[in-house]
Amino acid sequence: MLTLLLLVILVALIFEFVNGFHDTANSIATVVATKVLTPTQAVILAAVTNLVGALSGTAVAKTIASGLVDTNMVNITSEVLICALSGAIFWNLVTWAVGLPSSSSHALIGGLCGAALAAGHNNPEVLIWSKVAVDWTQNKGLLWKVVIPMISSPIAGFAFGVFIMGVLMAVISSMNSAGGLLARMARPKWINVLFGKAQLVSAGYMGFAHGSNDAQKTMGIIALAIFTANAAGTLDHLPAWAEFLKPDGGEKDIDTWVVFTCALVMALGTSVGGWRIIKTLGHKMVKLHPINGFAAETSSATILLIAAHFGMPVSTTHSISTAIMGVGFAKNPRTLKLTVIERIIWAWILTIPAAGGVAWGMVNLLFLFH
Repeated sequence: MLTLLLLVILVALIFEFVNGFHDTANSIATVVATKVLTPTQAVILAAVTNLVGALSGTAVAKTIASGLVDTNMVNITSEVLICALSGAIFWNLVTWAVGLPSSSSHALIGGLCGAALAAGHNNPEVLIWSKVAVDWTQNKGLLWKVVIPMISSPIAGFAFGVFIMGVLMAVISSMNSAGGLLARMARPKWINVLFGKAQLVSAGYMGFAHGSNDAQKTMGIIALAIFTANAAGTLDHLPAWAEFLKPDGGEKDIDTWVVFTCALVMALGTSVGGWRIIKTLGHKMVKLHPINGFAAETSSATILLIAAHFGMPVSTTHSISTAIMGVGFAKNPRTLKLTVIERIIWAWILTIPAAGGVAWGMVNLLFLFH
């Protein structure tokens, strides 16, 4: 049983690594596309800010660990968690191979739900659909933590992108109308220089927000595995070298070593980069200048941090992709490449059922061989 627990942790960290290089594009595509940073410089910035962001809190991790599956109704064994993670890794690698910016968050959620359903003999009640708390910010379940954010975050990303880009364009237009020094400062050359510097801040902000949301999902899976193993008595008689596995608190607590390990592995994965997805986000959807990259990154990062505060595992991919769409729409709706956007939307739609289906099938195969 201890071997299986260690295997879960290993597979979870593999997912975290894949998440890092798969979703690197989310935080650096715009800063690379606008040529403010080279790809290598952008990857280093993203890795560092991802690490800092991952250490900033555990609200999302607690949602994954205890807010989606009723562990009183289904036994989430190490084998089940390995199947859940494998479904998510499979879908991440498929979409990475074809350059589609799909959601690692939703792949993991889909894998966890699919595996839990199979382990619970397809009883839908094993999934927590909705738990309403006295304080609505503490609501649990797929409705509050997955479905509503999955719909609202892309809409918010698009709207924020349109709004921030619209405000910036209005300011530049006013400077041009004022004439004199202000008009000279509003020339494209100086605007590019100004927002080239500003985009260094917004790209760091985006990397921090990405780490604060995405890294925590794997923390939640590891915490769930440790809690389940502890409840089964697996951790009662550990060898001295494995004493660190004993949880410091209950199901809702994320041990410090889990936080640091996941943060470091995501930063390492980020350092590898995901150039196929960078090309799709940064070049194929709409042509970007530094002012556009600043608007998109600021919009997306703000949404991610708000979601992380409320423990919502929001898709970084959804928020940055729709923010870029919103920025492009504000510039000129005709500049958006609708065929690329259509492919991305299909990837979004398929992510949860695809990852969930793979995990569900793996758990059922596991039962056949037992």
